[in-house]
Amino acid sequence: MKKIVAIVALLCMVFALCACGGGSKGETLTFTTGGETGTYYGFGSVIAQYVSANTDLSVTAVTSNGSQANIEDMDAGSYQLGFCQSDVMSYAYSGTNLFAETGPVDSFSVVAALYMEQVQIVTMNPDIKTIEDLRGRSVSIGALGSGVYYNAIDVLGVYGMTEADINPVYQSFGDSAESLKDGKIDAAFIVAGAPTTAITDLSTGGQVYLVSIDDEHIDQLIAKSPYYSKYTVTADTYGMPEDAQTVAIAAVILARDDVSEDAVYTFVSTIFDNVDQLQHGKAAELDLAFASSITDVPYHPGAAKYFSEKGFEVASVK
Repeated sequence: MKKIVAIVALLCMVFALCACGGGSKGETLTFTTGGETGTYYGFGSVIAQYVSANTDLSVTAVTSNGSQANIEDMDAGSYQLGFCQSDVMSYAYSGTNLFAETGPVDSFSVVAALYMEQVQIVTMNPDIKTIEDLRGRSVSIGALGSGVYYNAIDVLGVYGMTEADINPVYQSFGDSAESLKDGKIDAAFIVAGAPTTAITDLSTGGQVYLVSIDDEHIDQLIAKSPYYSKYTVTADTYGMPEDAQTVAIAAVILARDDVSEDAVYTFVSTIFDNVDQLQHGKAAELDLAFASSITDVPYHPGAAKYFSEKGFEVASVK
């Protein structure tokens, strides 16, 4: 009788261990995104909630100071997943620009490219029609050292301008929108997927305009920094009088290399197998070919496995 009881007890322990271990079961992941009024946090929250509700992963989206902070905090082990601009991702991996002083960060890998982020130069002043019109004006160019900051410097640079040619202000999306609303600044660089909450909210209180970048300078910008691509923000996005021409970069989800293959596979497969269930405007832009198109940073094995099953081979795998 004692032997039977012992065997039953042993079997119970085995079943309990099987239920708790293996695969991605019970894994908890924190997903660092962006500012509360930006697309990263809005879409990231939708993704986190859907994955948590429909798999055995527990994913929590949190706000952050953006791409550079996300990579630094992930590298420190504070978060397991993070949104990032594709240019900032490249800077980190190669140890350039934002990461020139600290050196390369290679503790992460790519999960997926999700959508394009537009460089939106926002104003409520109808007299500001070109980049040249920003000279001598108060312009928010993102937090000092942020991805937005470098995008602003890139754009100003192809016009032969620097920070010295404007009155620079270093603010987040939300603070920039408030400053525009209150008339404290003349324009702001906001880099996020359009429509962006901060700009949409601003447009409810008055007419907003996006300053266009002309073809000649877009070509110069792309030649200098190939991660940019030409993009048109249509007038109906914010109720503008006309379309605005600008450039865009990719919004990418990254994972720490030590996140399990099963967890990343579950995360990415749940996103792309259920696009029509994700209640956010950016979900309509998800595309497997684009998601698997990053070439300058390796993919996480879990993501590469999923894309391969769907017929898309990534350029490299960690």
